[in-house]
Amino acid sequence: MANVFYIMGVSGVGKSTIGKLLSKALEIPFFDGDDYHPEANVKKMSDGEPLNDDDRWGWLQALNQLAKTQLNATGCIIACSALKKDYRNILSKDIAKDVKWIHLSGTFELISERLQNRKDHFMPPALLKSQFDTLETPLEALELNIQLPPKTIISKIMDTLKNKSEFGLFGLGVMGKSLCRNLAQNGFKISMYNRHVEGTEENVAINFKNEHNELASALPFDNLKSFVNSLQQPRKIMLMVNAGPIVDAVIEDLIPFLSEGDVIIDGGNSHYKKTKARHDYLKSKGINFIGVGVSGGEEGALKGPSIMPGGNMDAYKQVQAFLEAIAAKDKNDLPCCAYIGKDGSGHFVKMVHNGIEYVEMQLLAEVFGILKSMGHNPDEIASILETWKASANSYLLEITIDILRKKENNDWLINKIVDKAGNKGTGNWTTIATAELGMPSTMIASSLFARYTSFYKAERVAASKLFKNDTQNEIDLELDAILNAYQFARIINHHQGFKLISQASNTYDWSLNLSTIASIWTNGCIIKSDLMEELIPILKDTDTLITNKSIANHINHLKPSASKVISVCILNSIPISCLSESINFFNGYSVANSTASIIQAQRDYFGAHTYQRTDDASGGFHHTEW
Repeated sequence: MANVFYIMGVSGVGKSTIGKLLSKALEIPFFDGDDYHPEANVKKMSDGEPLNDDDRWGWLQALNQLAKTQLNATGCIIACSALKKDYRNILSKDIAKDVKWIHLSGTFELISERLQNRKDHFMPPALLKSQFDTLETPLEALELNIQLPPKTIISKIMDTLKNKSEFGLFGLGVMGKSLCRNLAQNGFKISMYNRHVEGTEENVAINFKNEHNELASALPFDNLKSFVNSLQQPRKIMLMVNAGPIVDAVIEDLIPFLSEGDVIIDGGNSHYKKTKARHDYLKSKGINFIGVGVSGGEEGALKGPSIMPGGNMDAYKQVQAFLEAIAAKDKNDLPCCAYIGKDGSGHFVKMVHNGIEYVEMQLLAEVFGILKSMGHNPDEIASILETWKASANSYLLEITIDILRKKENNDWLINKIVDKAGNKGTGNWTTIATAELGMPSTMIASSLFARYTSFYKAERVAASKLFKNDTQNEIDLELDAILNAYQFARIINHHQGFKLISQASNTYDWSLNLSTIASIWTNGCIIKSDLMEELIPILKDTDTLITNKSIANHINHLKPSASKVISVCILNSIPISCLSESINFFNGYSVANSTASIIQAQRDYFGAHTYQRTDDASGGFHHTEW
């Protein structure tokens, strides 16, 4: 795979010398960035004036175009000072995943002496200080001290860049394996690690490599030290292990082999508070930590997931090219991956994603229950849902249609699946978080409790024999009304989910961008949908979806159907915990004067908690001796 190698550093570090030697070693062309300066820049520097950003703009763009052209051939080496991060962003625009940075560094005194001895160059030694002042040390670069002999520098570059992997993946479960293949398919050289357990987990990485052609250049390991040492520095290691204590155990195992500046990426469903704690712990050791939410399941991980990274921005920049390359692409061909915010914000957003997912799944289950009660078989229900794709399409709707059509031995498979829904904890965490943050994300809680209720199968069977079923022989509901109720409930679900994210952003000072979050949820993830696409521009202006004028108009159109469907279901004993909660929440949210005045009076009666009065414009608090 072709690459562009940028040799960077202040003037006088020997960029051209190293570039030419590396060109011979790699057998690819070398270009000196100084040769591409326009005459005005050369004259300015010759006159002892430092260049400003405007001066460099066209020059950097020209070098970026040169790099793109050479990438289509053999790749190349370009010597360029690239002193600021903004400059490097221009130089690597659209080709970041194919760029390798080599930073030649040394003391001011040593470089000043070299410049004094250099002849026939337009850059006067007097400008060296301005270059040191401008330099923003790159975290993403291989840094080499110019006190080393040139041959030694070339040897170190060759050892690091040619023989070592760019990215490490720890844990070869279903998701880990899919991400490995995704990285390899995108041209990255990777190292893969899975533990060795005698008799149960032996040669997992080697066997996995041998099963897939795209992993031909991947390096497989079951020895941790060898795995870490196989990676370029700063090392980038993504953990794909189960959330919980195992993450901390793995981190402790890795620390002895890591160096300052290395990056650990937790790609599991870890709790956001633990992510912040791990970030702070590793920061004290000079190691970067990023919590990354990954959605899309096995297929998404392989073909392109939605990725939600949170943590230190500079650390994210080091792994940005990798994550964006393997992420799904939205309708504008932009990666469904964006920096979320500080601390554990990436894992928090993924957690809420899963909470919204719980509700979306439950709503489709309730729609299935309604249509089944109306006498439709699974094939007929699938056909009804197929017609909904025109106005309410989503990934979950599509897979539900597939599920309902699946047959086994001339019967629908859905009829043979025990009605006990499991969960892995993220719905529980989201429900706790919404309570801690004081937000009424009631539909997420309802969907979680619906799963908990389903698990009491034996008790439900016993209860069904004790209590009268009020189901009528015919349920008089139009299919369009059921669709409207479903769409109504989905709007409320998304309103609650994004409002929860907004509250967390304010509470934890994360500065989250709701529109960006919606955009990375438009592909590669479980909750991708046409509705999510529609929310992107709306969330640029508000964090309260249901007060947006177009959404409010839509709600006014849908609500009568939702009220009717929910009423009929309740009268016929059809369980619809999330559908009914959507109306309960909305009615409580949209009433100007609620019954909470009774609650506050009761609190004052038994606990002297005080209350505010409608006839006191000051907003002061009062107490009554009841």
